[in-house]
Amino acid sequence: MAILPLIALLLLLGILTGANFFALGACTFLIVIQLAKHFSSRWIQAVEVQRFVEAHEIEVGQSVAVGMKISNASGYWIPWMLIDDKIAKRYTKQPPFALKILSASVQLFSFRPKKTTLHRYAIEAQRRGYYQLGPTLLETGDLLGLHRSYRIANQPSYITVLPQLIVLESVEVSSRRPMGEMKVEDRLLEDPTLMSGLREYRAGDPINRVHWKATARTGVLHTRVFQPTCVQGAMLLLDMHESTNPRRHEPVRTDLAVTAAASIAHWLYRNSEPFGLVSNGRDAADRMRELNKRSQYQDRESATANIEMKTHNDRLTPIILGANRTPEHFAELHRMLARLERTDGLKLDQLLLETESRLPKLLSLIVIAQQVDEAGLMALEMIRRRGHSLTVLLNCHQEEYYDHAARLIAARLPVVPLYDEHTLSEYLKDRSAR
Repeated sequence: MAILPLIALLLLLGILTGANFFALGACTFLIVIQLAKHFSSRWIQAVEVQRFVEAHEIEVGQSVAVGMKISNASGYWIPWMLIDDKIAKRYTKQPPFALKILSASVQLFSFRPKKTTLHRYAIEAQRRGYYQLGPTLLETGDLLGLHRSYRIANQPSYITVLPQLIVLESVEVSSRRPMGEMKVEDRLLEDPTLMSGLREYRAGDPINRVHWKATARTGVLHTRVFQPTCVQGAMLLLDMHESTNPRRHEPVRTDLAVTAAASIAHWLYRNSEPFGLVSNGRDAADRMRELNKRSQYQDRESATANIEMKTHNDRLTPIILGANRTPEHFAELHRMLARLERTDGLKLDQLLLETESRLPKLLSLIVIAQQVDEAGLMALEMIRRRGHSLTVLLNCHQEEYYDHAARLIAARLPVVPLYDEHTLSEYLKDRSAR
């Protein structure tokens, strides 16, 4: 040990100079410091913490309980141990608040050898998002306060707060061109799963519609007739680029856009209509960080320097969920919307160029954006000329609506204002794809 030569040197100097008491006191102090470092290091490594989260998916306004099992696996008596399950201050201290801590996540414990204790706290979700709980920071030291040790005890957990769903009474999203370039005013197709009867064969009827049993029985060709149905459904395109989603409106406007997308998808799901999602936003799950829970630190600053989620994300690949109508598909879309964040990657025009081949022409395209720049407008016009039926939901304040909508109206693109949650249902009724 490096301290032993120093103690020997102090004792020798004390003998040679006659300062025996000073040398003895200095040696005692050094020994106490060394013992403090030794025991605090052993104590900090002896404690293990397991976190149990009641639910990993909750809705806005719901609370979730977090339980912690804290065990002293050693034979040491630990005088004190501070257990701090870290929750980022930007979630709880900076408005608009994302999480509300209902009971303290920090607790002071004393452990007997081989003792296990439990700690529980709760949080309430106030905004949609993807939030990190933890990791757990351990802090201990000697009773004299000469030395302290810190350690990250576990990996963080994550909860998804799902966006709110506004119940929509009626949303008309029938495609204008259910048969490609053929214009059908009433937008009716025949559903091959719903046969309504038989009739005599007419020139031009497909051969696969011939009812051979009726033909054999009557001696005259008969074809099957199916019930008409309306082609509905929509692809939701959500623009999350920073240039068209100004910081001064955050996070209110992006949260409203996500709520609108989730609500429309929910209405389509309830009515068994296909729905999908395309966005240039980034997935917050890409910012997860893997931590080294065995590292020991000498101060709190270095221990907590890199424990939060990454602040930067280099993802450029657009988020695409193809059209479907199953419960699993809606649940996946709902989770994705909860994690969606603004991006500095693809702009709206680049997103449309990248994903055009993945946009079904049989489904309406509902674009949700705060602003549409000149390049974005040209891309939307190109999409419309190529046979897509689209509507733009302009997510802005009422006093800004006409300024942002002017170029869209001039281009004869259907525009629907989206001011707030209270007007969402009113403005979306029967107007989504005219």
